[in-house]
Amino acid sequence: MNRPAEKSIDAIQADLIKRFTHFDNWKDRYKYLIDMGKTLQKMDESLKTEDNRIHGCQSQVWIHISEENGVLYIQATSDAAIVAGLVALLLKIYNGRTPQEISNMPLEFLGKIGLIQHLSANRSTGLYHMIKKIQATAQEKL
Repeated sequence: MNRPAEKSIDAIQADLIKRFTHFDNWKDRYKYLIDMGKTLQKMDESLKTEDNRIHGCQSQVWIHISEENGVLYIQATSDAAIVAGLVALLLKIYNGRTPQEISNMPLEFLGKIGLIQHLSANRSTGLYHMIKKIQATAQEKL
């Protein structure tokens, strides 16, 4: 597998902040988030297991994490458009990173783009559980 995370974490977060703040209103930001979700690679049905399912999400979300040569590769999907966008956002940050990078990664960009403030309580909880699963897996691999 090629390592997709060639850009620095800071550069990716700065790019996401720039992209989201380009839009003046949240309707357009949500549309952009939904469009991001449409770019997710199709996840093999065999990976949609109970172990890979994110509990605490209102919609169905699966995250499969594999390790190759000390790098974590993440496949994920959701059955809901906005949540799929959240998944795609997290993959831009986390996919192709080492456990150390993931463990030390600040996620201030979520606040800077205003996402945390504009998500429903259920989506915020789901996002929290997705991040926790990725970070917990990274911690196990350290």
